[in-house]
Amino acid sequence: MSDSLLLEIMLIGALGVGSQWFSWHYRLPAIVVMSVAGLLVGPTLGLINPNEDFGDLYRPIVSVAVAIILFEGSLNLRLQDIRGLGRPVFRIVTFGAFLAWMLGSLTAHYVAGLSWAVSFVIGGVFIVTGPTVILPLLRQSKLKPRPAKILKWEGIIVDPIGPLLAIFALEVILVLTNAGYSLLSLFLFLLASLFAVILGWAFGRGIGWMFETGHVPEYLKSPLVFAAVIACFTIADEITHETGLLAVTAMGMTLANIRISSIQDMRHFKENISILLISTIFIMLTASLTRETLLQIFRPEIIGYVLLMLFIVRPLSIFLSTIRTDLSKSEKLLVGWIAPRGIVALTVSGYFASILYDEGYQDAALVTSITFALVFFTVVAHGFSIGWLAGKLNLSAEGRPGTMIIGSNSFTVALAKILKEMDIPAIVSDSSWQRLSKARNAGVTFHHGEILSEQTDYRIDMTPYDYLISATEFDSYNALVATAFVPAFGRNNVFKLSIQTERGDHVEDLDPTIAGRVLFSEGISLEGLCGKIDEGYVMRKTNITEQYTYPAYLDDRVHGTILLFVLRVSGNVEYYTNEIKLKAEPGDVVVSLTPPSKEVNKIKAKLDQQHEEQNNQ
Repeated sequence: MSDSLLLEIMLIGALGVGSQWFSWHYRLPAIVVMSVAGLLVGPTLGLINPNEDFGDLYRPIVSVAVAIILFEGSLNLRLQDIRGLGRPVFRIVTFGAFLAWMLGSLTAHYVAGLSWAVSFVIGGVFIVTGPTVILPLLRQSKLKPRPAKILKWEGIIVDPIGPLLAIFALEVILVLTNAGYSLLSLFLFLLASLFAVILGWAFGRGIGWMFETGHVPEYLKSPLVFAAVIACFTIADEITHETGLLAVTAMGMTLANIRISSIQDMRHFKENISILLISTIFIMLTASLTRETLLQIFRPEIIGYVLLMLFIVRPLSIFLSTIRTDLSKSEKLLVGWIAPRGIVALTVSGYFASILYDEGYQDAALVTSITFALVFFTVVAHGFSIGWLAGKLNLSAEGRPGTMIIGSNSFTVALAKILKEMDIPAIVSDSSWQRLSKARNAGVTFHHGEILSEQTDYRIDMTPYDYLISATEFDSYNALVATAFVPAFGRNNVFKLSIQTERGDHVEDLDPTIAGRVLFSEGISLEGLCGKIDEGYVMRKTNITEQYTYPAYLDDRVHGTILLFVLRVSGNVEYYTNEIKLKAEPGDVVVSLTPPSKEVNKIKAKLDQQHEEQNNQ
């Protein structure tokens, strides 16, 4: 491998991951940032052209990446979760998906001018929205639970369905339009597809058996699955082209529906690999575009196709599929507008476009331009409009950024209660129904269940909560919970109470990097906080003004007061930690845990006595 190719690989990786970080830091759609980066180093500046530079390796790399991305998506397809979906979601992912396929194919043929073969293949691909695109938008937009649930589950379920529709459409059309194919070819393809499904099922069951019987050590489980996905895809695709995607989808669904204790670890590993592949492959695809391809985007028929997909095909398929459901007009309008296409649409369409072009369909050369136009315009249009439209339609989740509290005890219930009084969403989660009695009696929102369960993402609407506090009586469990939720909430928004043993001794040798930040600058333990609540300590709110400044409040606070958090005038909540010393500005509210009135009077009397003794001296 030449040094120039190594530099190109380095540049692709750096741009991909850097674009993801940039989009996270500035709250921008990641695909938009990656598109701009790829176009700059590719057709604009001409620094790299992966399609030419990688040569024969380019297509296999993209194919394997698509297989892994689809496998990671299919790990979320559990039958028990699909059975529990509401009627609107079920109708959208079945009848709605079929309508979108038909209407999109007709639009591609009559407006974009593509042949029937190419139209029906990409029509199947373009029903995909994909969780990798829609979930970041939902986290940013803070929708109400029902529209968020619909968009989330549509992306998860339809993600692998689109490519499968494209596979079968491709084979049927090749039989009907290509003299080299016959009904026997279609029959053989169906047999090969059945074999691919069985192969994927066998791989999934085999891996499940090996994991559960202890034949694979923990450190090899994720690498083994990674290698098995590539092997499953390659074997099926070598027997009959285009069936590899079907095999890995079946493998992912099999693993998702058999109870494997380590499935969550595999899902995290696959998610990390998928993000890395999405970042690098997207840069490769956009950098490989030619200037001629980019200029084709501005052709009237392609622009017309994109506009019809945005304003006619998507809304019409949603409105027709949700007739006689309980969705409101506002919900139908929002769901009918939001359908951003992403990396799966771009990579899979490019995969099929090359196959169609090799089969003699010259118009398949336009597929890349059409796909890039649809992906770019939908991500930009939907990414920057979802929050505004949700607000106009009264579908935004109201309230300030909330807090999820793990562990029900006297302190956490008191904290949740004061948050609720200040119109800040708060929920207390515990696996013990008995411990939750405190939360139930206090009237705060609660969740009964194991927070580390795989079902948590589906049973709790995470949208209102931006912060997580792990405050159980077990230090190791607090660290485990905090570490598990860092990817979802961000390291700066995950907290735990000070580390301690069951005897109350502080543990000094536990690596602080394995979990969230320690709450409260005083470093008091959960046991101490609960003890103070039991002694009668109360939570007080203090308004900071121009006249009563924060330094004045600090001077006046009673000895023993514990600073908890600051409610900013903007509505954001900032917790005191052992790392950051907060400062409150006029308009902010400081919440603290203060001694009871009798205790305050005792402390004041003691302080007055000390002052008097000092004066006498």
